Amino acid sequence: MVGVDELLWRNAEFAAGAFQEGLRLTLRGGGLMVIGCVDPRVDPAHVLGLRNGEAAVLRNPGGRITPSTLRALKTLAKVGEVYSGNQPRPTNLVILHHTKCGLTGLTPYVDLLAEYFEVPAAELPARSVDDPYGSVRADAEIIRQRVHRPNYLVSGLVYDVDTGLVDVVVPPAQVPVD
Repeated sequence: MVGVDELLWRNAEFAAGAFQEGLRLTLRGGGLMVIGCVDPRVDPAHVLGLRNGEAAVLRNPGGRITPSTLRALKTLAKVGEVYSGNQPRPTNLVILHHTKCGLTGLTPYVDLLAEYFEVPAAELPARSVDDPYGSVRADAEIIRQRVHRPNYLVSGLVYDVDTGLVDVVVPPAQVPVD
């Protein structure tokens, strides 16, 4: 197990070499946001080659779009606006799911999953918990139904933990605008 002393040593190495003084709160990459799984094999920064300051990364079990995730996205959108002169910013939202996700083993725990997704148990099949390709399509559709902003792209990717490669399942597309 990695302890705090090891983390402090690593942080000192980071501060001495990779730290970028003056990195602004607004993202270098414009508005790239990635939602991914907490699985330690699937760190979006490493899998997608992200540089420091290039993307906001949210991680949760399965990298899923839940009501909690939607609330976080709304809050982050406002943070971005506040720090860019109260102007809505373009957003490129990438949903990253992966093969062999631990969440797939929870399919027998219907009550737990229903609570996580904040839906009735009868709606769980639509969440495609046992299929990363289906789940990333389902989550991209939730974004299309719930987020209606101009300049807001959503895409869905699946990372294969056996090959290290990413497949585009949902190509980048503008969400509907009210």
